[in-house]
Amino acid sequence: MNILLWHVHGSWTTSFVQGRHSYLVPLTPGRDPDGRGRAQSFDWPSSVREVPWDRLADERVDLVVYQRPHEIELARDWLGGTVPGVYVEHNTPRGDVPATRHPLAGQSAVPLVHVTHFNALYWDNGLAPVHVIEHGVVDPGHLYTGELPRAGVVVNEPVRRTRVVGTDLLAAFDVPLDVFGMKTSDLPYPAFDLPQARLHAALARRRAYLHPYRWTSLGLSLIEAMMIGLPVVALAATEAIEAVPPEAGVLSTRLPVLVEALSAFVADPAMASRYGKAARTAALSRYGIARFLADWDRLLGSCPGNRNGHIAR
Repeated sequence: MNILLWHVHGSWTTSFVQGRHSYLVPLTPGRDPDGRGRAQSFDWPSSVREVPWDRLADERVDLVVYQRPHEIELARDWLGGTVPGVYVEHNTPRGDVPATRHPLAGQSAVPLVHVTHFNALYWDNGLAPVHVIEHGVVDPGHLYTGELPRAGVVVNEPVRRTRVVGTDLLAAFDVPLDVFGMKTSDLPYPAFDLPQARLHAALARRRAYLHPYRWTSLGLSLIEAMMIGLPVVALAATEAIEAVPPEAGVLSTRLPVLVEALSAFVADPAMASRYGKAARTAALSRYGIARFLADWDRLLGSCPGNRNGHIAR
């Protein structure tokens, strides 16, 4: 299939484009949010091709993967007509959460794909046909050394997103913290904005991984840290309680419990390594890339109006 999608979430897209299809990503002057083109910090295969937005109408597009509400109108304008599509919801609802209605809730034509069961449960999906395809992650390998008695945190824009991502909680922890991600330089911690491969290697040197997010869809950074082999300390919130089994780390809504757990991992390399191995096993079992791609192929092959008709097995 020829699939059109926007470069919105780099980590999720990195997994999605590992499939057997051809992927078109729009390119606009200046690479603005509606046309970022190919990723600069992620390793995408040659099957991903950036196409100037004003030339998309000349391309054969079998299906569109929407990730933001306005992309439905963009696709109609840029392609010169309606093309079958699916909508991927990456985010948890905002506002009056029990009653937050999804933008696609009023229609039944476009399948709505949530990346976690938590998201599917908490959004009001209305009439939309709902599917859940859990994350899949390209295995970075068991890179863990844990040689640095420090904890790693991965978060983008921690200042702007303070309470959502738990930035305000970091000061409570007693161990040295290193923060990785975009726009982290304003924090009073060592900060690193690295391409994905270098991020994985750097994170693997830290003794443990801290995931202080209060309200987010399951962060791919959490799964990646587990696959690398880090033990996890995380808030028992949203989908994290499904992703991290007891042998892989400590989850709690009590901050003193999390503080004590992170200190224990940093102080005990053997225990940290043992929990980290269990974390890797759990992540590979549930969030392997093969399962993710197979789930997507099943859905894409059954999409209403799919111009390709089927997906070869």
